[in-house]
Amino acid sequence: MGQAIAMQSAVLPPEFQKMFQQMFDDAPQNDWADVERVIREDFGKSPEELFRVSFEGEPGMGVMERTARASASVAQVHWARLKDGREVAIKVQKREIAQQVEWDLWAFNLVPYISERLFLETDFVNEANNSEKMANHVANEPRLSGRVYIPKVYRELSSRRVMTAEWIEGVRLWDKQTLTAPWTGGRTEGSPGCHGAPLDPPSRENVVEALHSQNIKEKLKPDRTFWKGADGKGGLGLRLKDVMQTMVDLFSAQMFLWGSVHCDPHPGNIFIRRLPSGKPELVLIDHGLYIHMEPELRHQYCLFWKSLMTFDNKTIGKIVKGWGVNNADIFASATLMRPYTGGDNSTADELKRPLTGKEEQERAYEMNLKMRKGIKDMLGDETKWPRELIFIGRNMRIVQGNNQFLGSPVNRIKITGTWASRSLVDSPDLTFGEKLKNYGRHLLFKVVMLSSDLYFYTAKVKQYFGRGGGMEDDMEAQMKHIAKDMGIELNHSVFEG
Repeated sequence: MGQAIAMQSAVLPPEFQKMFQQMFDDAPQNDWADVERVIREDFGKSPEELFRVSFEGEPGMGVMERTARASASVAQVHWARLKDGREVAIKVQKREIAQQVEWDLWAFNLVPYISERLFLETDFVNEANNSEKMANHVANEPRLSGRVYIPKVYRELSSRRVMTAEWIEGVRLWDKQTLTAPWTGGRTEGSPGCHGAPLDPPSRENVVEALHSQNIKEKLKPDRTFWKGADGKGGLGLRLKDVMQTMVDLFSAQMFLWGSVHCDPHPGNIFIRRLPSGKPELVLIDHGLYIHMEPELRHQYCLFWKSLMTFDNKTIGKIVKGWGVNNADIFASATLMRPYTGGDNSTADELKRPLTGKEEQERAYEMNLKMRKGIKDMLGDETKWPRELIFIGRNMRIVQGNNQFLGSPVNRIKITGTWASRSLVDSPDLTFGEKLKNYGRHLLFKVVMLSSDLYFYTAKVKQYFGRGGGMEDDMEAQMKHIAKDMGIELNHSVFEG
């Protein structure tokens, strides 16, 4: 719950931002007795019986670590190698979490739609459904198949509170050094496990020795960092541009083409592996928090984004009015996460007018009234507001933060806009006539998008000469300036880590 709020906390006062930033740290893990109890309650079997593992080193049986490899607020993950050779991540929900989440949602008094989505994170059957659906989407999209990987879920070993999935070896997105350091493996080799390749088994001798040490914190999983070389300084040898291109492509397809959107794409949920071709493979995990868009909303959102790119204010106004939004100008800026310069700027101009109060308290009160009026002007009819846009905005903000963290290697705005336009051609629920008409408009759109490259490469040149951090940093600075005029202090650091 805290992590979900933390990803949205950039508009909170600084003291709250610092508090919620701590939510990204590893949570304490539950004792093995608690883990065993959850498994017994859900399956009526012990971990040894369910997973066919032995904690005594019995020949022919699988092995499992009783100390979690990762622990978050909702669940913790244990490594195991099953009797049949499958290497798995066993995600076990913490016994107290379902009730705790209910209390949290009640205490924060969130919108019911948000509460429902967040509570679904405690249902691992829902997560398995989302994971398998996304794997199917990726497999059937030629532009992403082979570039994106979704771990397999093993249903026979899963329940509402236990999910068993394929174990993933990879590099976290936040490890820029390892992503880009020179590759020291073979020229035609990929990193361990790439595209589902079998992983080497642990040494029988090492397993027996560790288990007989009577140390419940035994480490049984083999170390698979040989590709880092003798000095340990090797990496995947990847270009950050290729990594980020894949990421923006994936989440754009989710929003504009499939309508199934992963709403928690922070760096901890993304692994990167190296394919034998030398290209990156993005592995997406943790599929608990999703929203699903109806075709009508998805088509509207495609057209909205496309119109933003071409300053088609008439179409923008028509779409957002249907969403209960009166002021398209501020809403467009919030969507792009940069100032939208194609509108009338009426609300922003009003907010920027000099304050008349002589004392600081008077000016603060006056700004507060202006801000309330600005929000009221923007949100006209809340009953029309598509609740899905709350989580879509969250997704886009995190992806923007990821691109910014990696140094803005890609033109995220152009990639996103291009997917929006192209999806109006590729969407399976449009008629042939609609697709044909949209295709002609898409070709024209691609020509218009060349102007976006000018902005992007100007920012890259400034970045090269040490005069900026890239396109995302420039946009962040502009948004902070506007937010400051509105009485809001934005802090990007809460999105890091």
